[in-house]
Amino acid sequence: MSNITLEKLTEWRREFHQYPEIGWSEFLTTAKIVEELRGLGLDVKVGPQVINPEYAFGRQQNVVEKGLAVARKHQVNEDLLAEMQELTGCVAIFDSGKAGPTIALRFDIDCVGVTESTQETHRPKNDNFSSCHPGEMHACGHDGHIAIGLAVAHWLVANKTSLSGKVKLLFQPAEEGVRGARAMAESGIVDDVDYFLGAHLGFIANSGEIVINPTHFLCTTKLDFRFKGAPSHAGAEPELGRNALAGACHATTQMLGISRHGKGMSRINVGVLNAGEGRNVTPSYAQMQVEVRGENEEINRFMSENAIRMAEGSAHSFQLEMESEVMGEAVDLTNDQELIDTLASVVGQHAELTAVATRPFGGSEDATILAKRVQRHGGKSLYFVVGADRTAGHHQANFDFDEKQMLTAYQLYTGCLVSLM
Repeated sequence: MSNITLEKLTEWRREFHQYPEIGWSEFLTTAKIVEELRGLGLDVKVGPQVINPEYAFGRQQNVVEKGLAVARKHQVNEDLLAEMQELTGCVAIFDSGKAGPTIALRFDIDCVGVTESTQETHRPKNDNFSSCHPGEMHACGHDGHIAIGLAVAHWLVANKTSLSGKVKLLFQPAEEGVRGARAMAESGIVDDVDYFLGAHLGFIANSGEIVINPTHFLCTTKLDFRFKGAPSHAGAEPELGRNALAGACHATTQMLGISRHGKGMSRINVGVLNAGEGRNVTPSYAQMQVEVRGENEEINRFMSENAIRMAEGSAHSFQLEMESEVMGEAVDLTNDQELIDTLASVVGQHAELTAVATRPFGGSEDATILAKRVQRHGGKSLYFVVGADRTAGHHQANFDFDEKQMLTAYQLYTGCLVSLM
């Protein structure tokens, strides 16, 4: 057995907490993970081997370059950076050398764009492990997820002789904004997987609770719309202008009026609208950031297709050019009963834990894309929630979580691996 302790998990978590990186900039984070895993003798794949750049939604070159600069500041090996080919994330492959199932475990590695609290009552501040990167913070528990993944890797190596089969540890970039999973899935890295497991700390459960079969994962598509018109003097020559702001506003009101779907829950939100240069200039450019959600893929597709159609119609009406771009996506998920039963059995071995049979997830998680890809290739998938008390809600400046639950998650993952391998 591995000698992984809560102290080691906490050490890892706090190290990553100090150096948070937003999606597609996690070069330092990826390098630290790769070095730890290769130090264990594992086969670790990076770059195009695990990320298909054609599906790297919302990946902006300036963000990539900022991440590379941070990595170089911390003296990350240039050969490793070259190997990554400007793509973050990695996959470690453990091979027992004996015939058995192939299992994938997924751990997300990015942070959110939040400035961390400086209040003395905030534990990271008080214990000197606050974010060193202004405007970026691990305010969702992904730092804990990384630590759990590293702990599982150590356990696998220590227990190699008693296991059969393979394990792929997926350290996925850009979960926030649901941008990274599709790119990892489209690399084909999980196409031979028999069992897929993913989990989240906190969120819909408190310490001691394990939500074995969360339901109501919402499908979502994140869309950017960009309208291009023509500027003009609003007083002297208004007829020469093509008002992109007017087109975007018209599209906004139309989108918010999309009929709700009769087969289930649907949502739309226009979260950002930017346009204009001055009060006497016809706005020649406008950008909208929109998200749709649906209870299933059919409903989500209905919402996104209508949103795109209305943007195109508004552009035509106001004589504008329009382009749209998918910036992220997630799908719904139905967990497989075999894995639900496996996890329930493992939870039952821990008297201190309470198994919650089911609870609505009520949000979107792009691990569902990897999970469904496994299911569509004949495998089975499960996403569960490891309860952890929080000091504030996820994505808030004073967020922190009960670190003891990292050990709980580690024990549940390894317990499932024992059962499956």
